[in-house]
Amino acid sequence: MRRLIWLGIRIAGAVGLVVATCGYTITGNHTDVLLGAGCGVAIGVGVGLRGGSSGGPWVGILIGSIVGVVAAFLAGALSVGWGVIIPPLGPLAVGLIGGLDRSSLSGYRDVVRETFVVAALLSLGFIPALVAGDVSMAPLVAALPLVAVPWSAFLIGFIILRRRKGWDDARPPRLLVLGAVALPVLMGLLFGFGVVREDVGLSGIAAILWIVLILIISLALLPMTAFLAGHAAATWLRPRLQVYGQLAAYLRVMWVPIGGFALGYLTIIFLFAGFYGTLERFRPGSFADAGGGLADWVSFAFFTALAQDYAAIVPVSAGARMLVGVHLILSVGWALVLFAAVMTSIEPKLARIARQHAEEDTVSELEDSQ
Repeated sequence: MRRLIWLGIRIAGAVGLVVATCGYTITGNHTDVLLGAGCGVAIGVGVGLRGGSSGGPWVGILIGSIVGVVAAFLAGALSVGWGVIIPPLGPLAVGLIGGLDRSSLSGYRDVVRETFVVAALLSLGFIPALVAGDVSMAPLVAALPLVAVPWSAFLIGFIILRRRKGWDDARPPRLLVLGAVALPVLMGLLFGFGVVREDVGLSGIAAILWIVLILIISLALLPMTAFLAGHAAATWLRPRLQVYGQLAAYLRVMWVPIGGFALGYLTIIFLFAGFYGTLERFRPGSFADAGGGLADWVSFAFFTALAQDYAAIVPVSAGARMLVGVHLILSVGWALVLFAAVMTSIEPKLARIARQHAEEDTVSELEDSQ
């Protein structure tokens, strides 16, 4: 339990950081950013804690970040209402989950389960923004993703039905069809009780056509577009994310040697930062525009090690230029010689990992062919 709590905190922190930074570049409205962060954290933690092939912390962070940024964009950049914000978020998350794990949506039962879980998470994610924004009918808004579960599941199943092998003879359950029909009827009645007439000033056939248009956009076009976009994006990302999964084994082998290399490189930087400061102290004027603090000399030494000019400090005297030259020689020598030694020492381990990945790829290809 403690491990799961710590994992959830890490996922929430990562998603919140991504969504908040992206959100504030989109809008300065705190409530809109809070909406995106709440949705992203709820979805990310929920998906990440599930584990298995459809979950995992990194997948949860990815899906939560995408959903959160989209929510912040809809609320902040487009400044649309809840009727446009809510419909695409659930199908988008389900599309991302289904695209990253092809086995997670193998029938209407799986689609209903996945849609319900996502809707419940979104309802929880709406709560902070609803409380902070003092939205009228907040309970109804928070419950709307759950109310839309049958319709969203039916729509997603209908899309997959024509695109995926094994769904040729699948038919939606009757209860699912009845629940799906109930949502557009309910929405039509709500609009028919004067919402459109008060806001738009239409009546008669024009009001009916306006209601139908709104229902088509909010209940069909937005969810279908969001699901297809999320599914396509996740399908494109899946093989590319698997590359990072394979790199994890290499990184575990290289972590200690690369860490030792970085430690030595930083030691050279700090050592020469002291040399530069000492030279300027006893020979004032050796550097133009020299600062008096350690941070200035560390910055100068860092850029010198990268063979880059540091505009704030310039070596002037012969001794300063000679010291910079020695620093460059040692930095380049450390980078070339030690890095080559590190790679030579870990090459047998990397070769063994490569053979294991090749064997796993061969086995997976044989299983796919069968």
